[in-house]
Amino acid sequence: MKGSITGGRDARALLLVVLVGLLGVALAWALNIPAPMPTEGSVRVIADGTGATVLGLAALPRVHARLRPPWRLLAVLAAIWCLAEFAVLAFEGAAVAGVPIERLDGADFGTFLVDVSGGQVGIAILVGAGAVTCYSALAFRRPDTASTDLVLVFTAVSLALRPITGHMSQQPFGSVLGAVHALAAAAWFGLLIALALVVRTRGEWAVTLPRYSKLAGPLVAAVACTGLVNGLVRLGGVTPLVTTGYGRILLVKTLVLLGLLALGWWWRRTWVSQAAEHRVNAEASLRRAVVEVSVMALAFGLAATLAVTA
Repeated sequence: MKGSITGGRDARALLLVVLVGLLGVALAWALNIPAPMPTEGSVRVIADGTGATVLGLAALPRVHARLRPPWRLLAVLAAIWCLAEFAVLAFEGAAVAGVPIERLDGADFGTFLVDVSGGQVGIAILVGAGAVTCYSALAFRRPDTASTDLVLVFTAVSLALRPITGHMSQQPFGSVLGAVHALAAAAWFGLLIALALVVRTRGEWAVTLPRYSKLAGPLVAAVACTGLVNGLVRLGGVTPLVTTGYGRILLVKTLVLLGLLALGWWWRRTWVSQAAEHRVNAEASLRRAVVEVSVMALAFGLAATLAVTA
């Protein structure tokens, strides 16, 4: 009975995060009207979110040695990540071919995969996500001999591949900034949602939450600094923040990030200290974690649309 209750809770939390991420994509579209609805952004936020969650689940033993990754959930999420990345690749192929996604044929898609660097990068990401899926499925059968190190390496490299070869790579140190931004955001989001999915007791929250809080500060600082530098360089000034769709999305994303900073400051003064002293029960900690992860998902939705906005 307990397993079914916690499984249902996990499913509801993941569904809420997905819906809020898609809401972020819709908000970005509203800010960029009259541009068409960014269907690719909807797929991109699912790919980014599931990839980040896989990274967070694999990193759990680094937060607390007694936390064990749920290999079955890892395998399922990695498979969803792989499928979402394939969909992203198809949208990119259609954009290069200059046709709607439903009119992309096999020949054009094959040419994109073989001859275009974006397609080759996408194949590498699919290989990484597929390797994580297969390894996690095998680890579910043999958890005593499994290690999360390979999952961490393959996931981190896969998450960093697209940013280091995207538009930021054309700037000085742009590839480094892109990789840092993507990995810091994934770790910040992924670790907290992993805690929400795995941590069950007041005692576990008392140990893991303060450790996550210490990691979150540098991570959010890296996200904010690299994102600000990239956005301003891409826009070429401050005025386009309100005169272009890209600028408006970036501005709202920045406001959401500031809201997350304020929420994190408040949580550190209240929730984190209370949890460390065992004065918050597990259900209350879960609710607060889901609230913060949902706001992060909104930022992920904005960022996913930003990545596909000219």
